[in-house]
Amino acid sequence: MVDTDLTGPLRGTGTPMEKAILGALDNLERALHLEPLGDTRFRVGNEPGRFGRVFGGQLLAQAVLGAAETVSDHVPQSLHAYFVRSGVSDAPLDIAVDRVRDGRSMATRRVDVLQDGRNVLTAIASFHTNAVEPELPQPPLDSPPPEGLPLLQHWAQYTPPEMRENASTWIDVPPPLEIRIAEPPTFLGGAQTAGPRSHWMRLPRDIGDSPAVHHAMLAYASDYLLVDMAFRNHPQRVGYGSLAALSLDHAIWFHRPVRFDEWHLHTQETVSLTGHRAMVRGTIRDAAGRMVASTAQEVLVRPHAGPAGAR
Repeated sequence: MVDTDLTGPLRGTGTPMEKAILGALDNLERALHLEPLGDTRFRVGNEPGRFGRVFGGQLLAQAVLGAAETVSDHVPQSLHAYFVRSGVSDAPLDIAVDRVRDGRSMATRRVDVLQDGRNVLTAIASFHTNAVEPELPQPPLDSPPPEGLPLLQHWAQYTPPEMRENASTWIDVPPPLEIRIAEPPTFLGGAQTAGPRSHWMRLPRDIGDSPAVHHAMLAYASDYLLVDMAFRNHPQRVGYGSLAALSLDHAIWFHRPVRFDEWHLHTQETVSLTGHRAMVRGTIRDAAGRMVASTAQEVLVRPHAGPAGAR
């Protein structure tokens, strides 16, 4: 890995890292393009090279956009999704939407994302036309400003030798986001510890004004680092490669309009871990401190069936 300064500004710098993240966003936008197959059915592609499989955040974003395409008067209010099985990134996905209810102020949709005719995700999406007031005041943000923190990729450069192969993918195939965090995640050599953790995130450029697209992009980003919190907060000492983990489900509630090409702070905490299941909860606030969204995800965390690192 090249030792590069990844602690300063990114947007507008023209650096290789900015170009790589911008390229990743281009790939995500192509994966979110809906090809109509009928009134409530669409075909979509996948991000290339993201974790060697279909990333759950991509499925969440596609479910939001597919459902939103069938709703004309409201914006996304929530998504409750179950990850049914893994998908492969070299085959297209189909989105099937069922119009459950259309009311005066709310609409409900069921969404199934399928690959080769088999469900990889099933979800319920809700839409609502909401007022902007009243609004509960929030305490001041308890975090350094985003550009005072290093990029996530900064930590990938300093991982222990046995973790560097996996760590390098965060530089070679970065997420389509600018993520800034004060400590390395456990998969980049970070320590296990109790308590919550926050990271700043935003898209690397303007993406236009479509509310549905901004909500979908936030849903995508909300899936990052939740699984890692189950490792970080695990009550037992966990060695690298000793546990397998996967997301079972994901919920996101949108509390106010989203503008995700601006900074948002995602604060995550593990609220329960019993046996092999952990519940991780998050709050997402904008740079002004307003509550934009809440997240929750249950994670399956269990020892590998074979030797450490085997699946």
